[in-house]
Amino acid sequence: MSSGLHAPEVLLVTHSGDFYNVDRVAEELARRGAKARRLNSDLFPTETRLGIQLDQKGARPFLILPDGTSCDPERVVGVWMRKIFPARLPADVDPRLAPGCQAQSRSTLSGFWDALSHARFIDPPAAVSEAEEKIRQMRLAAACGLTIPRTVVTNDPEAVRRLHEECGGRIVTKLLNPLSYSMGKAPLFVHTSAVTDEDLEDLGGLSLSPMIFQERIDKELELRVAYVGGRCFAGGIDAQESATGQVDWRLAGVNECPWQPAQLPESVRQQLSRLMDALGLCFGAVDFIRTPAGEHVFLEVNPAGEWGMLEMFLGLPISAAIAEELLRP
Repeated sequence: MSSGLHAPEVLLVTHSGDFYNVDRVAEELARRGAKARRLNSDLFPTETRLGIQLDQKGARPFLILPDGTSCDPERVVGVWMRKIFPARLPADVDPRLAPGCQAQSRSTLSGFWDALSHARFIDPPAAVSEAEEKIRQMRLAAACGLTIPRTVVTNDPEAVRRLHEECGGRIVTKLLNPLSYSMGKAPLFVHTSAVTDEDLEDLGGLSLSPMIFQERIDKELELRVAYVGGRCFAGGIDAQESATGQVDWRLAGVNECPWQPAQLPESVRQQLSRLMDALGLCFGAVDFIRTPAGEHVFLEVNPAGEWGMLEMFLGLPISAAIAEELLRP
């Protein structure tokens, strides 16, 4: 692959507080003779300048980064849509104007991605947006042969109580979407939680916010799988001895539940590949439960999910796989 002034360029779209994953992919791109360009989405429009020139010859995007360097979009061969954050506006912006500024920025970015349609996206924004719909994910997962938990998404308390009875009193609940977005710990984040008998007596909040309710699956291991272009890089975590992480491993202590190597059975990998094809995704961070009987139960796929812990603690070459996919013709 060429290098120097004529090296192919890859745009890494993230935010200014994101480092490990982005740095690892940038290093792998450099090893392959490509130049990584970082676009921190939260710094547009305040510090990053970009746009699209349009005429009868077509659309030509341009990009000037906060350090004053320019990116030549004609040499951009790949775009990694790692994280897209809302514009970070100055604190003194008139609150009446802020939503409009955000909307104009979103529309400009959408046009910028469209003008880069010659490049390979991981993944196309439209595909990511559709794939984030949890109900669609689960419907397609079941159609592709993956096992899913019995699930109800509803604002109807009686439907929740019926599921609770059908599942022998063992169900959990979670949100369809995050309540907030943050570069660090989100100020509003609701973990997967067990539903108690007391909870069933007070489901009035559903009238304001429908939620996901699922049967609680017995766990031998919880798997995070980084899916990259048909390849699966899996790690497992056992939080069943944790006082706080039995329902959601993310609540366990940092050193309480170490990551361990894991594998997906080939039949499950093929089913997952069919799902990812149906969703139009090259990449996804996928969650499974492996039951004591050895069954793999699909929970969800996050098109921009985390995988750095799998590379950091297990040495899985996920960043190399992403770099290879970004440079693939």
